[in-house]
Order: sequence, then C-alpha cells, then structure tokens
Amino acid sequence: MVTIRVPASTANLGPGFDSFGCALALYNEYTFEPSDRIEITGCPPAFCNDQNLTVVAFKKTLNAAGLPFTGLKMTAVTRIPVSSGLGSSAAMIVAGARGANQLYGNPLTEQQLFALCASIEGHSDNIAPAFFGGLTLSLSEGGRPMAIRLPLHPDLRFVALIPDFPLSTQKARSVLPEAVSREDAVFNLAHASLLIAALEQGDAALIRIAMQDRLHQPYRRALITDFDAVEKAAAEAGAIAFCISGAGPSCLCLTKDPAFAKRLESLLSTPGSHWQVLELKPAES
Repeated sequence: MVTIRVPASTANLGPGFDSFGCALALYNEYTFEPSDRIEITGCPPAFCNDQNLTVVAFKKTLNAAGLPFTGLKMTAVTRIPVSSGLGSSAAMIVAGARGANQLYGNPLTEQQLFALCASIEGHSDNIAPAFFGGLTLSLSEGGRPMAIRLPLHPDLRFVALIPDFPLSTQKARSVLPEAVSREDAVFNLAHASLLIAALEQGDAALIRIAMQDRLHQPYRRALITDFDAVEKAAAEAGAIAFCISGAGPSCLCLTKDPAFAKRLESLLSTPGSHWQVLELKPAES
C-alpha cells in the first residue's frame, strides 16, 4: 500500500501562458493497493471505473514499465475543486503515476514519470508544479518536457477566488486566437521575463507591472461570471496583482498583507455571491 499526496496548482500567472506554474497547499490524497479488480472509494459513482484519470495514469505508468495491470484498490480524498483552474486534472495524473511507480518498485525514473504525466495532460504548466512543487517554468524541447524550479520571495501570499461554477479547459482554449501580433508576443515575452525577477525579489511594483498579459486573459475574462466586479474588489482590497488561475474560472491575487484575504472576503460576501476566498501558501511538494 502507498499513499500519495499531490498539491493544487495555479498556472500562467498572468503573462506566463502555458509556461509558469506554482504549487499551492491544497492537497488531494490517494491510497493505492494491488487488487484483481478496480475498487474506488471517495469519488462520485460516475468516476469509479477505468476512465478515472488517476486510474488512467496508473495504468499508463505500468504499461510504460512493461508491467501488467490486473486491478487496483484506490481510496481518494479530494479537496481540489474540479474544472476550477487549480490543477485538479494534473493532481489526479501525478497521483496515479507516482502511485503506480512506488507501488511496483519505482521502475521509471523521475524524468520518465514527469514526461509520462505531461503526455497524458497534453501540456506541463500544471504538471510541473504538481510533480516537483514550488514555482516552476516548463517547456517542451524536441517533444520532451522540461521543467525548472524558480525562486519565490517568502513574503508573497497567494489568495485564490474560487467560484461555484466550473469552466472546462476546452472551452477556455476555444476562445483564444490562432495567431497574435508581434507586438503582443513581445509584450508577453518581456513581461514574463520581468515576472521571474519580480517574484524572486518580492517587489510589489514590479510584480504589478509584470503580471499584465495579452495572450489569454483578455479573451477568457468574458467566460467568467462577475469577473469585472471581482477584479475591482481585489484592487479595492489592496491586491498587488490579480489574474485568472490557469484556464479559470478561479482567479488569483498576490499580496504580502496577512489581512488581505479577510478584507477581500468581506467585500465579496454579498447576497448571491458566487466566490469563496481561500489563502493558499505556495507548496514545496
């Protein structure tokens, strides 16, 4: 029996489209045991089968290691909301892959396992922080995913705004243009580069400038109910920066103020509000 704990993650961080990600201290936990059939507890009945993404990753890991899949007993404790922009699918994939690898003696290396996880997800911006922890930069080189850890100033706080409605990644990607202008590409390249330094230094003024984006947020904001009102509330509460978390619909604030989350919560605690305010520390693993 092995137990795997995987953190939530936020991706993009403004200009770092499909590249930047940060692990957050909200965890899913999975316990795996060998079995002669598939037994799953802790998931909705519709996902208690071999189509469960964690089971898919488990099976693919065994297949990559040349080992047969005979069955699996899995118990899940899930805290990361699904289709929320907080890396729920990445957490499920990483858990299944790590669970299979550990349960059967670690036949795959860390790099092989990371590459397998990225191939299942289709991109590595959430996989990298879920797999390695911390703030990460990931890319694909010759079809091979790569990731490095980036330094993050210890005073920075992440506050997630989680709505009570989902948004599929497929829908969020469908509104993005097929091509962008050279001006917008250069804008994001410069701001993403600045963001790396700003997050390391914890410089609020630089972070505020660096978090600007032209590649995805201008197109996705219309998919998120009350986005403008929530962005305004974040500014009134004193956020250093505000962005869509991953593909949305959750949003993310950066702050250094310990009282920020409560102040924002009070601004959003109106009748009919759809938003939960949750301060989440960056997670090392």
